[in-house]
Amino acid sequence: MPRATNSVATKARKKRVLKQAKGFFGRRKNVWTVAKNAVEKAMVYAYRDRKQNKRNFRALWIMRINAGARLHGMSYSQFMGKLKANNIELNRKVLADLAMNHPAAFTAIVNKIK
Repeated sequence: MPRATNSVATKARKKRVLKQAKGFFGRRKNVWTVAKNAVEKAMVYAYRDRKQNKRNFRALWIMRINAGARLHGMSYSQFMGKLKANNIELNRKVLADLAMNHPAAFTAIVNKIK
C-alpha cells in the first residue's frame, strides 16, 4: 500500500510560514527551507526582545529622571529614596515624562521632597 501524505496540511503549513517571511530579503522570503529557518530565528528574536524592550525603557526612564534630579542638585538614588520616604508613589515612566516634558511639575515634586 502506498504511503499517504497529507499534502493539504503540508501546503497550508508552508503557506503560513512563507506569509510570515513576507518582506524578508532574497531567498529568505520565497525558498521554503531558507524561509522556515529565517522565520524561526525571527520568532526567537521577537520573544527575546519583548523582554529586552522593557529593560531598555526602564533604563531610559532612569536616565531621564537622573538628568532632571541633577538639575536640582540631587542624584537619582537620593531622589528616589526621598520619594519613597515621603510616600509619593509615582512610577519611573511618569517621573521621566514629567522631567522631560513638564519641568515645572517635576520641580514641584523636588521641592516637596526636599
